[in-house]
Amino acid sequence: MNKTKIEWCNFTWNPVTGCLHTCEYCYARRIANRFDAKAIDGNPLPGGLHILEDKLKSTPFPFGFEPALHRYRLDEPQKQTKPCTIFVCSMADLFGEWVPDEWIEAVFAACKKAPQHRYLFLTKNPQRYIELERRFMLPHSNNMWYGTTATNNEQFSKAVNSFGKLSSKTKTFLSVEPILENINAVGVRTPKKGFCALAFIFGWVIIGAETGNSKNKVIPEKAWIDSICNAADETEIPVFMKDSLIPIVGEENMRREFPWER
Repeated sequence: MNKTKIEWCNFTWNPVTGCLHTCEYCYARRIANRFDAKAIDGNPLPGGLHILEDKLKSTPFPFGFEPALHRYRLDEPQKQTKPCTIFVCSMADLFGEWVPDEWIEAVFAACKKAPQHRYLFLTKNPQRYIELERRFMLPHSNNMWYGTTATNNEQFSKAVNSFGKLSSKTKTFLSVEPILENINAVGVRTPKKGFCALAFIFGWVIIGAETGNSKNKVIPEKAWIDSICNAADETEIPVFMKDSLIPIVGEENMRREFPWER
């Protein structure tokens, strides 16, 4: 595991790396591309997947950003005895359609062996959570939090639909990062709660702006942030603002709330 500058966790842990999404703003792909891809020969699995049994000294991303399971990393949480908050697969989408069930099961099993930690998962494919839950493969422990990303209204609606079908036992959160447009979080009908001020059937919301030096980078308006926060307050949802919002809302208006501290 690695210490991280991500404000809402202590460590990142990447037993799986790589992703087949094509998000223009993806920081993980930029990081992986700094290293030499295809640094080793190997026999990829169907679909361009890879399994790595042992750590390589040459590069942490021997297959570039193609999906890979790093088996040798599965025991890393057990080595950290002090309880901490871990962002699982910050360099991948563990729940992408291309990821085999066996890889997800291996990660869940590793989490169960180190129950002292809090594990946060994040995906752009929340439908996979539903599929796993229907097959009794999605753990509902209090230390397992399942999140999805919504950067625009289309993704937000998808998140609402998907999470509304999950069991109420599921710990959920929404990551609005990077926020690319004004999210219409008010006045949306949800599958579980009917019409409510905020369509959050989530236990937490994270908000952040796009980072990096892209010439097309979106600078969100303060009103976009205020709209989500006001809607969250109406349904008593804790809000965590990433430091990328400081230039927009001001340090004095930053909120860094955690649901497990309430």
